[in-house]
Amino acid sequence: MPLPHLLLDIDGVLIPFPTPDGSTPPTHTRHTVLPTGRNPGDPVPVWLNPAHGPMLTDFLNSGLVAPVWCTSWRKDATGIIGPLLGLPHFPYLDLPRPRITTSHPNGYLWKRDHVDPWLGESAVAWIDDDFTDLDHTWAAERTAQGHPTLLVQPDPHHGLQPHHLAEVWEWASHQISFAAGISPRRPPDAEI
Repeated sequence: MPLPHLLLDIDGVLIPFPTPDGSTPPTHTRHTVLPTGRNPGDPVPVWLNPAHGPMLTDFLNSGLVAPVWCTSWRKDATGIIGPLLGLPHFPYLDLPRPRITTSHPNGYLWKRDHVDPWLGESAVAWIDDDFTDLDHTWAAERTAQGHPTLLVQPDPHHGLQPHHLAEVWEWASHQISFAAGISPRRPPDAEI
């Protein structure tokens, strides 16, 4: 049985959105990055929590999921964000650059139009801050059809927390066939 996918977003998950007063969590460190295609004189500031790298690496070393970036950062997830956090290299979904003014042009997260056909019948845990009720209905319908689907939705001002990965661990451990000889290792209970 193939491992369930873990789809991982960046903005609102690893890079928190500022609060209305413009603040970011004190746990996060500012970096200046140059995304692909961006004018060299116009870099982008991002705030990342250095504890996310070891926390995610420990989780991925459990062998429960096959990680895939699912973010508008596309290949810059593997070339910029992942290395800043010290994460192991893993693939990204090559999402298009839609001309939209909202993340929910059809009432649900725009990425889903590309994720759904890519997934096929695969099991998936998807961490993104921007799901709507229609996305949760889609996940429940996939699960009911025998394609286990977990949506984890961090608060975009705080981002990924240890309890989010604990939720994925619990879900994924039930998806693994222990008869196939896969024995998952529980991730450490590190706090961020």
